[in-house]
Amino acid sequence: MARSKIAITLDEATLARVDRLVRQAMFANRSQAIQAAIDEKLERIERSRLARECAKLDKRVERALADEELAEDLAAWPEF
Repeated sequence: MARSKIAITLDEATLARVDRLVRQAMFANRSQAIQAAIDEKLERIERSRLARECAKLDKRVERALADEELAEDLAAWPEF
């Protein structure tokens, strides 16, 4: 995947924490540490968004739709 170079500003305490992780060989360099942190945060945001959207669903309606599809599928199955 193509990469783009950007500049960011971090407070000294955060940068010290990142540098400590790099020194401990948890990451090869600052860029990898920051990339991993951003990826993890974006994944969490997406998962929480999915959870919020799922919470909006009406369980009764969803079950009725699933049962309706299942009934149609069962009729098409051969008997054993």
